[in-house]
Amino acid sequence: MSNIKSEKIIKRDKKIFLTTTRAEYNFVADHGEGDFIYDADNNKKIDFSSFISVYNLGVNANAEIRTAIKKQVDKLMHAAFTDYYSELPVSFGEDLIKMFPNGFGKMFLSNSGTEANEAAIKFSKIFTKRQYILAFYNSFHGRTIGSVGLTASKAVQRAHFGPFNGVVHAPYPYPYRCLFNRNEHNCGEDYLDFIKEYILKKEIMGEELAAIILEPIQGEGGYIVPPASFIKGIRKIANENKALLISDEVQSGYMRTGKFLALDNFGVSADIYTMAKALGSGLPIGATIVRNSLGDLPEGAHSNTFGGNHVSIAAAHASLKYLMKNKKELEIKIKKNGNAAIKRLNEMKEKYEIIGDVRGIGLMIGVEIVKNKRTKEHGVKEREKLLEIALKNGLLMLPCGESTIRIIPPLTISETNIEKGLDIFEKSTKETS
Repeated sequence: MSNIKSEKIIKRDKKIFLTTTRAEYNFVADHGEGDFIYDADNNKKIDFSSFISVYNLGVNANAEIRTAIKKQVDKLMHAAFTDYYSELPVSFGEDLIKMFPNGFGKMFLSNSGTEANEAAIKFSKIFTKRQYILAFYNSFHGRTIGSVGLTASKAVQRAHFGPFNGVVHAPYPYPYRCLFNRNEHNCGEDYLDFIKEYILKKEIMGEELAAIILEPIQGEGGYIVPPASFIKGIRKIANENKALLISDEVQSGYMRTGKFLALDNFGVSADIYTMAKALGSGLPIGATIVRNSLGDLPEGAHSNTFGGNHVSIAAAHASLKYLMKNKKELEIKIKKNGNAAIKRLNEMKEKYEIIGDVRGIGLMIGVEIVKNKRTKEHGVKEREKLLEIALKNGLLMLPCGESTIRIIPPLTISETNIEKGLDIFEKSTKETS
């Protein structure tokens, strides 16, 4: 397997670009479609990353979406949608709202997940006339200055950017590593009590709380799935304090868990939702969607230049139309493939000492790597080695948390390629152990 061209590109990259998050992950993407991606040396890989949950409908989207993009490029790429009116974003918005609970009908379009969350911060404050946002440890809501104040996944993501005003953090239930030493099947009530007895009594008053923001399943923080009772408890705390609940669906939404909104898995609804990543099937777009009952914004309170960009909207609308047309089939496929993957990964957990935990819903699955099962010590180097071996063996994946691997293939992936990918994962785990 040749990597000559890839190695040259990486050397050129390091000379010109500031370091981001890929310093130790030497993969150079070149082209791909469906379940597969090829590197710059034409080495074929099965995609278990969806390129950070963006390619939910397949690598490089699909032919319908690409056709819509090409058609729009020749018509009009940018229409300054926040200053002038245009039909295309309106038509998209009308269809997108159909995917949300009753009572939702207002939205703002942006260019990314972090921008969608920045908008949610501002909207919650202007709607409630309050100043504080409650977020959670292990959360990731973006890297711009407002949203990074909410983020608390790794200290390096926040270092030297503070102070962050108006944000308080609470622990988020992590059943595999329950902070309060509860059984992992009974991990949640103490977390709710902590918010009520400490944060809302000793740090801020309930009447100062504008919103609580959460990821229904934490993404960058480690693919952590909370107990349903915790999510319901958070909704109750928000109601009791007349605060808003913001659901960050940027990574977990858009059918990733088998439901359009990941929060639906927990039997509650939010007041504000944010989306991005898969929304544009590869082109940049973010959306912040609010309850009608919250009202509207004063003119000039919030705007941007590229929100509602016509090429991104063309991609997003074609993607949404495809999803709406195939929703039932996708739901069945995601559930079937997700259950099969979790079953297979749990079988691996019984066989290999370094697999400490398998968790997830649908095709949003985390595999936590440990040094040994008894101590649960994070297997950081073991994870790095496993990812590197898997890449050489033909499987593209991404890390998250301290020592977790994400299993997030395209939602459209075939059963055959799920099985082949898991075969490579097991082979790579065996070589790592």
